[in-house]
Amino acid sequence: MARGKGRHDRGDGLLTRLRRDPFAVQTVRSTAAATLSYVVALGLSSEPVPLTAPLTALLVVQVTLYSTVTTSLRRVTSVVVGVLIAIAFSVVVGLSWWSLALVILASLLVGRLVRVEEFIPEVAISAMLVLGVTQVSDTAWDRVLETLIGAVVGMLFNLLLAPPVWVDTAGDSIEDLARRMRLLLLDVADEFTGAPPVEQAATRLHEARRLDNDVADVDGALRTAEDSLRFNPRIKEGLLHRVVLRTGLDTLEICAVVLRVLARTLTDLAKHRGGHQLLPEGAAPAIRETAQYTADALVSFAVLVTTQGSEGAQAAETRLAAELRAARACRDRAADRLLALALADPGSWQLYGALLTEVDRILDELDPEHRGHRLMEELDRRVRERSDRRRFLALRERWDARRPTRADG
Repeated sequence: MARGKGRHDRGDGLLTRLRRDPFAVQTVRSTAAATLSYVVALGLSSEPVPLTAPLTALLVVQVTLYSTVTTSLRRVTSVVVGVLIAIAFSVVVGLSWWSLALVILASLLVGRLVRVEEFIPEVAISAMLVLGVTQVSDTAWDRVLETLIGAVVGMLFNLLLAPPVWVDTAGDSIEDLARRMRLLLLDVADEFTGAPPVEQAATRLHEARRLDNDVADVDGALRTAEDSLRFNPRIKEGLLHRVVLRTGLDTLEICAVVLRVLARTLTDLAKHRGGHQLLPEGAAPAIRETAQYTADALVSFAVLVTTQGSEGAQAAETRLAAELRAARACRDRAADRLLALALADPGSWQLYGALLTEVDRILDELDPEHRGHRLMEELDRRVRERSDRRRFLALRERWDARRPTRADG
């Protein structure tokens, strides 16, 4: 009985992971939308095999509703423009090597002008396919019709079956990044309490540099989450969610940069000490405790950023504040001991001072008050941009409304 329950739990866990995986969800949704668009095109298009419709559906059904709408508009625009160019050339000239070159050149230039972005080659493809047949008008109409069918089916598919909101997935990515940074900071702290060779210290530096790739991956997941909040009727405070997650990732990115500099200081200190213990016994434990509390604060900060419930966020903020207080207390003790050591060995003060400065920078970035100010500044900036955009559109509408009157006068 217990064995069967275990298999059931593993099945539920696998299903849950698939539902939270953008690739798995996108695969199922794209397959269903493409098949449905092909069935619709069979009934409306005169083509015996209307594959343009499912192709368009595959291209326009994106992970988020916002991406689907914008992609659909660009795809339809690119096909229509390509068809119009082909019709214009078919009236003037036939198909030859030089007319084909002119069609491709004109299509690419016009595609650039109409800003269809990744579908610029689609303008030339549509023009060539239409230009290469004998019944230009019939083929052109069928291609436009199939493209419209695929785009409409794709948009309706995402409107009626709204894609998931990927905030939780982005939140998990942010927390995973913070945990990797925590483990690296703990490893660096252990090196400061020992006498690592330069090669071993350089290994930590390479690990810190690889955090840039992790940040880039999390940024991609966060962009998907931001798009999933746009045009989504289920989300009332989409702007707030986007700003909270984005500023949180920005803070962790700054901390990752400082952590890389801290690893650089570790390498320089290993070179300076020449195989001897990096920090004397009086200062090493305080530095390690400071790094341990700071490492825990990184994870608490990530939990605070990604937690949506007020109760969970309050608990994370309380835990973060306690860890920051403990880290600063250990940091002050370490500073006193390092100062005494620097007075005896003035040549080492530059590295000791750099070590303390880098720890201070991470603690300042994680401070809730600092984050609050940054969050409010970003919200004000976003709201101000929206207001400026609305004001500009209103002024342009007024100007457009006045122009005919002045022309008549």
